[in-house]
Amino acid sequence: MVTDVGGVDDKSFNQSAWEGVQAYGKEHDLKKGDGGFDYLQSKSDADYDSNLNALLRRDFNLIYGIGFMMEDAIAAVAEENPDNNFAIIDAEVKADNVVSVLFKEQEGAYLAGVAAAKMSKSGKIGFVGGVDIPVINRFHAGFVEGAKAVNPDIEIKVKYTGAFDKADLGKVTANSMYSSGVDVIFHAAGATGNGVFSEAKERKKKDPNANIWVIGVDADQYEEGKVDDKTNVTLTSMLKGVNTAVVDISNKAKNGEFPGGETLTYGLAEDGVKLADSRGAIPEDVQTVIDEYKEKIAKGEIKVPEKAEK
Repeated sequence: MVTDVGGVDDKSFNQSAWEGVQAYGKEHDLKKGDGGFDYLQSKSDADYDSNLNALLRRDFNLIYGIGFMMEDAIAAVAEENPDNNFAIIDAEVKADNVVSVLFKEQEGAYLAGVAAAKMSKSGKIGFVGGVDIPVINRFHAGFVEGAKAVNPDIEIKVKYTGAFDKADLGKVTANSMYSSGVDVIFHAAGATGNGVFSEAKERKKKDPNANIWVIGVDADQYEEGKVDDKTNVTLTSMLKGVNTAVVDISNKAKNGEFPGGETLTYGLAEDGVKLADSRGAIPEDVQTVIDEYKEKIAKGEIKVPEKAEK
């Protein structure tokens, strides 16, 4: 797989994909390196093409491009190499040798919005996005819809940082939001979101009684919120089953059933998105409300929009 700029250890999106690749490798007794599984890290978008071509030269059968930003690179390389199989996460590439993997982020984010609005004491919550692209718009839209469903008067501050790899920008943005009275922030910003956690933890250390929360994204970010042995600022995380999709597609490819040319979409009904265990941070009565909305979305009774009004 080729990471996007957030890096393989972003505690989020790329890391989840890499965990899927590793799980597949373990399942089939493969080792990291040639003839097994591996990844290359992209420091900037200029690395996408060269990284994909480097993996092609090493004879990997299936190559994953992680993230919407890699759409053009995967499309170009797939066209040049029709006998190789590729997968793109969070974008669509129409080619017989590419499988496109999408998630209904808006459905999981809706539940995050319900949780945030119910847990806010100030009536102000925040959304910190990375780059302003369709996948992040889906997180944004779902979060706003879910929050307003349980509190139409909730105030929601929104900021796109324009980056997935700038923790300092995440920290500055979180500082501004918390200073304005926001007490729950949901981030969908990759490694930029690590700065949101830093800011929340600093504030919680200074004032242990402050109602300060972060909702993580993509992977379970509980560990990121650890202030000390007793205190944690992670309310929950919106999990995105990138790792599950990677294992699923890799096994299909191994069995000669590579779904080239298809777009696979994973939502709440497919267990592709969900909220992580809150470890008791979310009280039972609030969890009941979240579960009610989860059921309605999974059954199709609530249709969550993919774009928020800006």
